[in-house]
Order: sequence, then C-alpha cells, then structure tokens
Amino acid sequence: MSVLLLSLIPNLSQLLPQWISQFGNLIYIGLFGLIFIETGVVILPFLPGDSLLFLCGSLAALNNQGLNIWLLIGLLSIAAIAGDALNFEIGEHFGNYLMQSQKLSRLIKPNYIKRSQRFFKKHGKPAIFLGRFVPIIRTFIPFTAGISKMRYRDFALYNVLGGLSWVLVALGSGYFFGNIAVVKAHFELIMLAIIAISLLPAAIMGLCNRRGEPIE
Repeated sequence: MSVLLLSLIPNLSQLLPQWISQFGNLIYIGLFGLIFIETGVVILPFLPGDSLLFLCGSLAALNNQGLNIWLLIGLLSIAAIAGDALNFEIGEHFGNYLMQSQKLSRLIKPNYIKRSQRFFKKHGKPAIFLGRFVPIIRTFIPFTAGISKMRYRDFALYNVLGGLSWVLVALGSGYFFGNIAVVKAHFELIMLAIIAISLLPAAIMGLCNRRGEPIE
C-alpha cells in the first residue's frame, strides 16, 4: 500500500488538475478527506500531504483551475486539526492495544513509533507543533501524545497552532512559488526540498535543547 501511495507523488501534478476538471467542487471533499486521513489515521502515514498542499496552492494561483485559496486554507486547516484530534483519541484509548496487536504491527511499524516517542520526549509539548512539519512523524506524534496521556488542553493548543501553520506554509508556498517555470519543470525535486526544509524546525529545536535552552 505504501508503494502505491508514494507513487502518487510524481503524478500529482497531472492527476489533480484532471480530478478538478472531472469532479468540480467535489474535489474539496476529496482534498479534505486526504488531509484528514493522513493526519488522523495512524496506519496511513505515507499520503503526500506536503506535496498535495503545495500543488493545491499553485493551482489556486491559476484562475482557470477553479480552486479558491481561502476556501482551501479554511477547509484543510480544519481537516488537519480534526485529524490530529482523532489520532490523539485513538492513541489515548486504543494505543497500547494497537501496538501490542501482532496483526496491526505490520501497519503500525514499531520503528516509526519509537522515532515518534524519541521526538516527543526530546521536544516535549512543542513536538505537537513541530511534528506537523516532519513527514511520518506528523502522523505518529498525536498518536504518541495520546498514549502518553498528555493533557488534552495542552495538546489542543499546539494542535491548532501546528495545523494552521502547516497548511498556511505549504499552501502559501505553492501559491506564491508553485508556478515559477523552474519549479513546475522540477516538481519532484521541489517536493524533496520541501521535505528537507520541513525538517528545519525540529533541527533548530534540537539545537536549542542541546544548548540547554528547551522551549516549553
């Protein structure tokens, strides 16, 4: 399944305009669902969230593509926030069972859980915000927060800030830079660059922690 989902990334620039033409405004429902599932369903961390948001932003900048940037920001922010909230609840109520299940261990890979736990332990509460910008970790960090019985009020604050920031940055980058000729010609490479850049917040946080300046 992961191979199939990852194969969507290089074809998104061709597929999404076709879907918009075919389904019209129903595309908003599909986009909402994809972002919600990527952030809310712990067994599907491979959906191309960063790439999808960037491409949506670039298409919204084109008048003939029929995507409204403000509607995208509103709907997809809600999807991202609601997805993480669901993921937190799954982790809080069913996390230990899911991790101990031999059948589900194939879908919830232990090494991803360990990476997420280390990330959460290292950064504390801000991990909820920072995790938004790290592929794979983005899906597992709210699940891990739920397992750790983090106070929901604290989680909700970082969840809202992180969801809004992630959607705004990814959509905004696509809106303002996605239609530059060199970007359009090297879409796959740009996606890799976005992933690399998305790791910077975690790297900065890690540097602060090493210097003994943890951010609470």
